[in-house]
Amino acid sequence: MLARLTRELPRGPYLYEPKWDGFRCLAFRDGDEVDLRSRHERPLARYFPELVDGLRTLRAERIVLDGEIILATPSGFDFAVLMGRLHPAASRVERLRRETPASYVAFDLLAIDGEELLSVGFAERRARLERELADAQPPILLTPATRDLEVAEEWFRRFRGAGVDGIVAKAETLPYEPGRRAMVKVKHERTADCVVAGFRLLPGQRAVSSLILGLYDDEGRLHHVGVVTNLPAAERVALLGLLAPLRLPLDEHPWRDGFVIGRSPLGRLKGSAARWTPDMEHDWVPLRPALVVEVGFDQVDVDRLRHPARFRRWRPDRDPESCRLEQIEPDPEVLGQLVALA
Repeated sequence: MLARLTRELPRGPYLYEPKWDGFRCLAFRDGDEVDLRSRHERPLARYFPELVDGLRTLRAERIVLDGEIILATPSGFDFAVLMGRLHPAASRVERLRRETPASYVAFDLLAIDGEELLSVGFAERRARLERELADAQPPILLTPATRDLEVAEEWFRRFRGAGVDGIVAKAETLPYEPGRRAMVKVKHERTADCVVAGFRLLPGQRAVSSLILGLYDDEGRLHHVGVVTNLPAAERVALLGLLAPLRLPLDEHPWRDGFVIGRSPLGRLKGSAARWTPDMEHDWVPLRPALVVEVGFDQVDVDRLRHPARFRRWRPDRDPESCRLEQIEPDPEVLGQLVALA
């Protein structure tokens, strides 16, 4: 069952839950047999043997759960490390289960001991889930839930950008409807003021394909953190006139020795110049870091935007060197609170 996106939490007879930033996963247990499946039916059990062992300890020997696989490190939730768990080598799987163990956060009960619960209202499914997981031990966890709208709004505000990317609302009478967007989700859209450090051209055209974004760290180094690609067609040509006076020879650019960026867990970000070193083909245009743009974004992986950012407005009032990485970094105190909540 999926969720439709709205901008405000609905009021009424709902239960509200954190929207975890991990892998959505259905968990099936039948005695010692355990199967984990992604929302696209990809098998996951072989990558997370610690979760298989954890599910075997549950009270019910036959059970089907819906939930999220998450991974918390000492510095907080880390989607990149979670992606790294999907490795084919058995020896690496065994090593990673010890070094970076995952957890399974259950948020729905679909069947138990041969009884199918899809047509049962969510409030009853939740109550039964709480009973079944009352004595569960990590790495199997029960997601927090509340009927109090103010508590849900506080979660939404406090855990912004720290491993929870929103709130899910489920009507108390809601049956489980596979494939339908029957739940409601409110996701964060955060904003940051970023330096435009370069751009890429559309192949074979005098038009801008993407803006390459940078943010400064506390030592004054400019990090490549993401891109903007949602540029209106008419502005792609006009942008060349704005950006051309800022062009720099590569050897005068802060990135002349390469980008200070690692590989995204999702691979190359569309529109990005990706990781670049001077020995590689030069497929981007360096700019003097003078322009600042406000962008909207959602998830962050350590120090980079997971998806292309959305153009909001130019910020001629901002000093480029004041655009710092702290805008996209989660508060360490909030990370600790969120890990405790999980």
